[in-house]
Amino acid sequence: MATGDMEKRLSPLIILVLVAALVAVIALWATDTSRNSGPVYAGGGVSNAEVIEWKLVTTWPKNFPGLGSAAVNLSRNVEAMSGGRLKIHVYGAGEIVPALGVFDAVSQGVADAGHGAAYYWKGKVPSSVFFTAVPFGLNAQETYGWLHYGGGLELWREAYAPFNLVPFAGGSTGVQMAGWFNKELNTADDLRGLKMRIPGLAGEVFAAAGGTAVTIPGGELYTSLQTGVIDALEWVGPYNDRILGFHEVARYYYYPGWHEPGSVLEFIVNEDSLNALPEDLRAIVEHAARAASQDMLDEYTGRNNQALQSLVDEHDVQLRRLPDDVLRALWQGTRQAMDELVARDPMAAKVYASYSEFYKGVRNYHHISEQAYYNLRDEVMGDGDY
Repeated sequence: MATGDMEKRLSPLIILVLVAALVAVIALWATDTSRNSGPVYAGGGVSNAEVIEWKLVTTWPKNFPGLGSAAVNLSRNVEAMSGGRLKIHVYGAGEIVPALGVFDAVSQGVADAGHGAAYYWKGKVPSSVFFTAVPFGLNAQETYGWLHYGGGLELWREAYAPFNLVPFAGGSTGVQMAGWFNKELNTADDLRGLKMRIPGLAGEVFAAAGGTAVTIPGGELYTSLQTGVIDALEWVGPYNDRILGFHEVARYYYYPGWHEPGSVLEFIVNEDSLNALPEDLRAIVEHAARAASQDMLDEYTGRNNQALQSLVDEHDVQLRRLPDDVLRALWQGTRQAMDELVARDPMAAKVYASYSEFYKGVRNYHHISEQAYYNLRDEVMGDGDY
């Protein structure tokens, strides 16, 4: 056969082989997932990527204003920031576990995450009280500073590590109110025998001052005060307290919030669940938590004043400042409770050393910054409007 005839016969065959090879290469390229560990997005959603779903349990009732907003905001932000790759389903107290069962549920992997207050777990982790509120201690702004720039968060995670938990700041209510009382307080003697719902280290302080401290979930507080199970309670502040209707079952509303000057809440995440996420989703969880945390403080700052005006003007609530000798008795109780805590728990002693050092420094600065400005504003403006 002539060479020219052979080339004519082979040309169509070669073309077919090349086309088949090209098709195979394209198919292999399209199915190769090693090129990119991230998802393929279409219109902001997930196309052919695995969707990870988490359960988040809270100590608050479903959709509870203020306190419950942080978990919902976290869920929405994570889903939006991840393009739908990570969905967090939020469950209120009692839907999966009881309000005070959140810590164990997340630790054991029944849920992937939780939202509550660290001081609820002081029976398991005595040092946890530092990460919510310390009587006469740091306010919200100062606590955030200690956590994120003073070593507090690292200590928090060290304390929770044995429980397979990773904590994040989960919001703040700011300075709280001292609480609702069924009788007026005139002297420190009026605290003796008084039954009050007051958790955390503040409960030990209240007991040291002569009262009886109990821990009751938020959903049970109204009935407990109404029926005389307790004589007084602290919850949060005007925004939440008005919603729960405490003004209907108690007349006296006391300030200042000596016990919780800057209550910080927490997100806790099961360490195995967190480590199973790719690096970008772990970063999204961390930054979404930070955003939700700040948003809660903003909400309380924006809503508390209007709610307080309503309680006083429309519901005849008697607003009272705690007498000085009551505050002195509570301060003495704080010193006693703190000394006992530090003496019995090495981790608490370690956290206290960090907290105390930061407290001294920030207090000195705030004397000439925040506090000096508040004093100046009052001196110059008096009761006048801006």
